[in-house]
Amino acid sequence: MTSAPQQLRPAADPAVDAELERLPTTPIADLRKRYRELFGTEPPKAFGPDLLRRSIAHRIQERAYGGLSASSRRLLDQLVKAAMAKPNGRLELPRRIKPGSELVRTWNGETFRVMVMAEGFAYDGKTFPSLSEIATAITGTRWNGPRFFGLRSSSSRDSTDGK
Repeated sequence: MTSAPQQLRPAADPAVDAELERLPTTPIADLRKRYRELFGTEPPKAFGPDLLRRSIAHRIQERAYGGLSASSRRLLDQLVKAAMAKPNGRLELPRRIKPGSELVRTWNGETFRVMVMAEGFAYDGKTFPSLSEIATAITGTRWNGPRFFGLRSSSSRDSTDGK
């Protein structure tokens, strides 16, 4: 099995490293001042020295090396909206299947194998744009493809459910 290529990371910045090394011994008054400089607002009253140091360290590194990708920010926004809509509900992260993965499903005593590709799914010598099309081809009836292949729990309900 091959591993995913390493992401390129920017070279370490000595100034960033030096500031991060000073944080553990920085007095709380100085931490609050640095927080205001970095965030443009007063630190939350509940933040003790440990949370101030962590927040400051994160912001320093974010500014020097970059923050979250747009897709990660979108995912976090979606999770926040879902949590606000159902405060006591269970949140499920969307599954992301990497190209090269193989999905296996046994149905009516027969085993079916689907290869995940960058641009769709390969099954029975053909490429399909969705798992639902493959599930329909296998069963002869409409199915939610991710559910058919076990990628979505049967308790999840949405408008694309087939069976």
